[in-house]
Amino acid sequence: MNIENICLKACEEINDISNFLKAELGKVATTSIEIKERNHLVSYVDKQSEQLLIDSLSKIVPQAAFLVEEATVAHEKKDWQWIIDPLDGTTNFLHSLPFFSISVALQHQGKTVLGIVHSIMQNELFYSFGQQKAFMNNQRIQVSPTSLLEDALLATGFPYYDFEHIDAYLAMIKPLMLKTRGLRRFGSAALDLAYVACGRFDGYFEYSLSPWDVAAGAFIVQQAGGQVGDFSNGNNYIFGKEIVAGNPNIYNYLIESTNNFFNKS
Repeated sequence: MNIENICLKACEEINDISNFLKAELGKVATTSIEIKERNHLVSYVDKQSEQLLIDSLSKIVPQAAFLVEEATVAHEKKDWQWIIDPLDGTTNFLHSLPFFSISVALQHQGKTVLGIVHSIMQNELFYSFGQQKAFMNNQRIQVSPTSLLEDALLATGFPYYDFEHIDAYLAMIKPLMLKTRGLRRFGSAALDLAYVACGRFDGYFEYSLSPWDVAAGAFIVQQAGGQVGDFSNGNNYIFGKEIVAGNPNIYNYLIESTNNFFNKS
């Protein structure tokens, strides 16, 4: 199977679906928003874009199963599997904040072989496939060379519905606020990871995430020379609901922090 051709075709389909999302920005009525659980919002835009993705990606790799956020298709176990988020940053989208994305990963026998993140309003397409490097809009990208924590700009995601580890999280961010150039919280994990891959952020961490939030972005970070792991420096970052990513130096600082704070909570 030609992964490069699959990636190029998927990028074309994602671009078309991005145009649909841009056209719907600012048009979703409050009465059309569903609340799945606390602060978990969904609208017809999420569901329609997910169905569009499923329809288009099914034609590219007919034998692949899907792992999706909005359950528009049943999950099956197959050798090939798409992991997709049709709108990562739904709350931003519903408030007309221009920081949301489409995230698409393809796995073969549990190993990610392709990752695509489209920053819709910025028209920036991040992607990588196979053994290739990582790219944004056809230009190669790589993680930052930042070696000192005091020179680092970090990204994170504030807890907004799962507050089980809130004390550990708050304890961890205090020293990072004091020792770094700052922390940013933009509200799209896929884009946070893409920004680590291209060197805009030096590191990123968050907990209570889903596979579709991180599968594509994590792969792109690795292909761009970065490191990705769970809070214990293990490999369970796609399904383990926690992730640390960064260039190798900053990654190590963040792993030290997660070990100090989260593994004691």
